[in-house]
Amino acid sequence: MLRVILLLLSGLAALGSAPALALSRVKDLASVEGVRPNQLVGYGIVVGLNGTGDTLNNSPFTKQSLQAMLERLGINTRGATMRTANLAAVVVTASLPPFAVQGTRIDVTVSSLGDAKSLQGGTLLVTPLLGADGEVYALAQGSLAIAGFQAEGDAAKITRGVPTNGRIANGAMIEREVEFKLNQQRFLRLSLRNPDFTTSKRIASAINDFMGADTAEPTDPSTVTLQVPPRYHGNMVRLLTEVEQLRVEPDQTARVVIDERSGIIVMGRDVRISTVAVAQGNLTVTITEQPQVSQPAPLSNGETVVVPRTALKVDTGDKNKLALVKEGVTLRELVDGLNALGIGPRDLISILQAIKAAGALQADINVM
Repeated sequence: MLRVILLLLSGLAALGSAPALALSRVKDLASVEGVRPNQLVGYGIVVGLNGTGDTLNNSPFTKQSLQAMLERLGINTRGATMRTANLAAVVVTASLPPFAVQGTRIDVTVSSLGDAKSLQGGTLLVTPLLGADGEVYALAQGSLAIAGFQAEGDAAKITRGVPTNGRIANGAMIEREVEFKLNQQRFLRLSLRNPDFTTSKRIASAINDFMGADTAEPTDPSTVTLQVPPRYHGNMVRLLTEVEQLRVEPDQTARVVIDERSGIIVMGRDVRISTVAVAQGNLTVTITEQPQVSQPAPLSNGETVVVPRTALKVDTGDKNKLALVKEGVTLRELVDGLNALGIGPRDLISILQAIKAAGALQADINVM
């Protein structure tokens, strides 16, 4: 009986110490090929600016656009001198969501193209938004909302944010749909956001276990091909809803990401290190200037002068000893061991690169 109790306690301790699996939904790991947004772009004019628009002499495209617009409205301005500063040429961008139907409204972003100072208070005139195929998919128009502002006087100027960029909520109406007959598909392709052989195999296995048949197959690290079962023909929404909720433990390559500009270091959980000895020392030179005033003797013809006094201190960092990092340590132990050396992020970056150069870091290093 005592032996059985000890075995049960050891089993519970092993379960308690086992790491929890980080399961993720297939919906968060992959996307369905063909179900994606499309980028739209257009060229337009913003009017109603309070003298903060483009300078027509410096922005000839703005002048040409103004003349063309007035001619379409029946006003001839060819050869006339125009000095208005209340309009600006802009580029309008938007994202067309998948399965968007005619009449649906989407947000647009408006960015100045010329030398306008601010788009505050402007109104975008009707602007066609084109896709990559050159077809018009939406029309944009409306009043801009600007997050930044600019104020200036005779001798000072202040600018917060970007006053030459703004948004129009629900500012474009979709006029053309992107045809994609999802219900008529017999094969679906799931595209992994982070390509990996192990993750694609696990997704395919989870789908096959749920369907009860070999309907999914990983074709490459970033694609899983799914054959639609007969019972789901004509009802792809039900199939995708059930597949997206399946949970899989994603795998990843051991990687260390370093941003040298900000000193940020990100390490994955699978980062391992071989036995290596690390020592870190800095040469610090401290220079202190303490000038002193020298007074002449009483009743003398001397002058009061400032005598420079410089104190130099050199610290070679010899107190930092050689530290041993054991083989097969976990990420937590690796971070604790490196922090125990009393070094900052900048020096830690150099140490990780040196360990990698020595062949002791079992991970890829990506420097941003």
